[in-house]
Amino acid sequence: MKSPSECNLNAILLLDDEFDITFSFKQVLEDKGFHVFGFTEPLLALNHFQMNSEQYGLVISDIRMPVTNGYQFIKKIKDIKPLVKVFLMTAFKIDDLEFRKELPFVKVDEIIQKPILLEDFTSAVSKHINN
Repeated sequence: MKSPSECNLNAILLLDDEFDITFSFKQVLEDKGFHVFGFTEPLLALNHFQMNSEQYGLVISDIRMPVTNGYQFIKKIKDIKPLVKVFLMTAFKIDDLEFRKELPFVKVDEIIQKPILLEDFTSAVSKHINN
């Protein structure tokens, strides 16, 4: 696997604690020509992002995960690279009040409701990043 620094395009960091989802979304995006680095553990993803942040154009994170939730993860990502685009994914209904409480000053570019058609997922990504 290439490191993000070997990619001449904007890389995508994908985080979901469910391996099957991470693997499926990663494969679909790679089939469309995107460079994707998938993770199931937030701390590993965060460490990787810290070392390679300049190469990332998009971070996609699930919201509900053990240990670190997606809100906490995205806050840390934005502390490192404030202008990176971010998507949040969830299989649950998002409470607007909860969202504003957790991320009051953080711009989220897309909220992905799971399940999602893979075509809709890749279309959302394509709107925000060039492959």
